[in-house]
Amino acid sequence: MALQSDQSREISPQRKISRGKIEIKRIENTTNRQVTFCKRRNGLLKKAYELSVLCDAEVALVVFSTRGRLYEYANNSVKETIERYKKACSDSSNNGSISEANAQFYQQEASKLRQHINNMQNQNRNMLGESLGALSLKELKNLESKVERGISRIRSKKNELLFAEIEYMQKREINKRHNNQYLRAKIAETERAQQHMSLMPGSSDFDLVQPPPFDARNYLEVNGLQPNDDYPRQDQPPLQLV
Repeated sequence: MALQSDQSREISPQRKISRGKIEIKRIENTTNRQVTFCKRRNGLLKKAYELSVLCDAEVALVVFSTRGRLYEYANNSVKETIERYKKACSDSSNNGSISEANAQFYQQEASKLRQHINNMQNQNRNMLGESLGALSLKELKNLESKVERGISRIRSKKNELLFAEIEYMQKREINKRHNNQYLRAKIAETERAQQHMSLMPGSSDFDLVQPPPFDARNYLEVNGLQPNDDYPRQDQPPLQLV
């Protein structure tokens, strides 16, 4: 408990500055200095490992403690990395500084990229039928074969899309036809149901079939068929049997 209190008293002035921001100076307390060394050493080894894996870099790390104990990490070999470092230093001393060597390397890479871009642009213009004057007969034949292969691939892709579209439209046509047949069947069923309801007695549709209205002009009055007493009638003699 006393050791923990001493540690807290030693670290507390540093924590008063800000969180995660401490004053960089030698730690006077031996125990705190050893604890900090272990933590920072492990973090440094971890960062070296991550750098070598993520960036595919050759990393060599050598750490000596205050007691002379060696801690090292290398993704290849510490000795080989040191030899490579010595060689790089000797080459830089002969050819100039490392920055100049890097500048020359980047200039060469930039020139290669510019040349590659120019070649690609010339090829695109040639594919469009432009800037053909500087091409030889062999180059023109190669260009023609490339264009024909490209056209054949484009046509095959176009036909594939057309066939897929035709198949899709045929499926839609079949679905529409089935829907129409279904609707016709429903309409016919509805009409049959209406006719059946009209033939049933007491239905409202049955009243629609009514006899024609009475027209006096098409009929004779019964009184008109009776004999008329206003005219004289001759009496016929009765018949006698002989």
